[in-house]
Amino acid sequence: MTLNRRFTLVARPDGLPKPSDFALVDEPVPELADGQFLVRNHYVSLDPAIRGWLDDAPSYLPPIELGDAVRVSTVGQVEASKAGSIKAGDWVMGLNKLEHYSVAAEGGFTYPIDANAVPSVTNYLSVMGAVGLTAFFGVNDVLKPKAGETFLISGAAGAVGSIAGQLGKLAGARVVGIAGGPEKCARLLNDYGFDAAVDYRGKTVDQLSAAIGEAAPNGVDMVFENVGGTVLDATLLHLNREARVGLCGLISEYNSEHYGTRNLWQLIVKSARIQGFLVSDYLHRFPEGGAAMAKLVAEGKLRFDEHIEEGIDNALPTFLKLFEGKNEGKLILKLV
Repeated sequence: MTLNRRFTLVARPDGLPKPSDFALVDEPVPELADGQFLVRNHYVSLDPAIRGWLDDAPSYLPPIELGDAVRVSTVGQVEASKAGSIKAGDWVMGLNKLEHYSVAAEGGFTYPIDANAVPSVTNYLSVMGAVGLTAFFGVNDVLKPKAGETFLISGAAGAVGSIAGQLGKLAGARVVGIAGGPEKCARLLNDYGFDAAVDYRGKTVDQLSAAIGEAAPNGVDMVFENVGGTVLDATLLHLNREARVGLCGLISEYNSEHYGTRNLWQLIVKSARIQGFLVSDYLHRFPEGGAAMAKLVAEGKLRFDEHIEEGIDNALPTFLKLFEGKNEGKLILKLV
């Protein structure tokens, strides 16, 4: 009998997740019911959003149940099918679990993809997946950049931030990125074409604010916020009148108590707005966004990087790279 190795949640993390919060278990591969198909997961996407799903707290998706495998986006091949529209051998992607085999249902969140349409199927977890589409809709629908405006991105060297900055450049904006460390700041300038980069490491709010002021002397018209905490606090001090802030993530606060932004009053002073958004808000427009991203990649107008680690046994240390700032591109775990 084939066994299914699963990375399961056994305790709610208190702060940064630790090994005792999880367990690797081997279970029989489930039997299929009518309308279901079995996916052999080849790659899984490790994203900051997973940290929120580990808590027993209200969110846009239910918490991961204790004893269940961790929820992730996956790309894999169908091994067996009792679903009419899905055949064995098909490549699929969807919201599944961190395990070797997942059971998915026809008409659910797992759907066929064309593996031959991209250089690597991993691209469906990066530029052609939720990462790329988060940047696409966040920039083009939430922030709507105009030529000549100043666009600031926090977490700019990350998978979403690096794409968002490039989309801003393509729209004619002046793009400033905030990242951690000189190497990441150099990547923003040399690899992604940002106009300026700010290193937040080791800086107080006042010091970071001063650095942002030097990089954006005419103020900031748009913010693509991925970090929160002191980074957002410093950024808010540089908003121009009627600035737009797109709130994509707060990764600095996911493993601790919420910081509580001190400078939110700047939204009043500058008649600015802040808008949170989820890529799932645009599910009905994924074909449109995917086609637009594919065109930019094919034309050589968009650079994206993937950081691939291997082995389900390496799931936790790989996941923690997100919070240590050690990933260089979209963080993906290879299972096969």
